Amino acid sequence: MPRFLSRLAVAGTAVALTAGLITPSAAQAAAEPSGRVRTLAWAALGDSYTAGFVEAAGAETEPRDGCARTTGSYPELIRRGLGPLVELRNVSCSGATVKDVYQTKEAPPGRPLPPLGTNPGAPFPPVPSQIDAVSPSADVITVEIGGNTLGFAEILKGCIELGAAVLGQGTPCKDKFDASLPDRFDQLRGDFDQMLGALHAKAPSARLLAVGYPHLVPEDATRCTYGDLEQFATFTTGDLAWARTAVLEPLNAIIAQRTAARGDTFVDLYPSTTGHSVCDQDHWLDGVLTSIIPLRYALVHPNAKGQAHAAALVEDAVLN
Repeated sequence: MPRFLSRLAVAGTAVALTAGLITPSAAQAAAEPSGRVRTLAWAALGDSYTAGFVEAAGAETEPRDGCARTTGSYPELIRRGLGPLVELRNVSCSGATVKDVYQTKEAPPGRPLPPLGTNPGAPFPPVPSQIDAVSPSADVITVEIGGNTLGFAEILKGCIELGAAVLGQGTPCKDKFDASLPDRFDQLRGDFDQMLGALHAKAPSARLLAVGYPHLVPEDATRCTYGDLEQFATFTTGDLAWARTAVLEPLNAIIAQRTAARGDTFVDLYPSTTGHSVCDQDHWLDGVLTSIIPLRYALVHPNAKGQAHAAALVEDAVLN
C-alpha cells in the first residue's frame, strides 16, 4: 500500500491536502460524502531518466511512439501505487531536450538502438512538444530534463572512444569537451528558464517540481574498472572524475538554481543515491550494458532499483 494512503483517511472522513497543492475550496470539494478523494491532475515531463527507456526499467508501455516509456519508470510506479487518486499524463520521451518540452517536436529514438537492433516501428514520426499535454487546470507538473541539452550522449560516446584510444590513460575526454562546457551550461540556463516560464503560463495554478539527476559516478572514480562494459567501458579514471565534478554536479546545480529562482521545488536525487552509482556493488544505475549475456544495453540509466527510489522521492514531493 503506498504511503499516500496512510496519510489520508479516505473512508468517510474529510480530506485536506496541503494548501500548496490545492486550495481550501478544492480540498472541501475533494471530501465528498462517499469518502472519494478528488483526483490529482499530474503531468510528467522529461527525458529517458523519466521515461525509463532501458530493459532494466521494464517493458515499453503502449502505444509505442518511440519515446520508450517503461512500466518500471517512476511515473508509472507512482501511477499504479496511487491508482484513481491521480490522473497522470506521462509524455516523457527518451532523447528529449529542454526545448522539446516547451517548444519543438522530437523525433524519438525508440529501443533498442543500433547496433543492438532496430525498433520495429522505427523511424518514428515526431511527437508533439511535451507542453501540449499539460492541461491548464493541472495540479502538479514534474519535469526531469537537461542532460540531452548538455550533450550527455555525445560526451558518453566521446569519452568511451577517446579512453579506448589512449588505453585508459590521462583525461582525453576532458581535454576535448571541457572548453565547450561554459557555452553548454549557458544554453541550458536560458532554455530552462524559458521552459519554466512556458509551463507556468500554460498551467498557472500548478505546482512545478524539477527533478535532478542521480549519482552516476562514485566519489572515488578508481572504484570503476576500466574496460568493464557493465560500468563505464573505456572511460579513463580521470575522465570519470571530471564527468562527475565538471558535468553532472554543475548540471544539477543549474537545475536547482533556476528552479529556486522561479519559486518552484527541486527534487534532489543526488545525495540519496550516493553509494549506489554505476560502479557501486548495490548500484541503482546500470552502465553501458546491463548484462553481456544476454546482451542488454543500459547506456548509463537507472535500473529498477533506481526508478523505485526516484518514485519514492517524487511521490513525496508530488503529495507535498
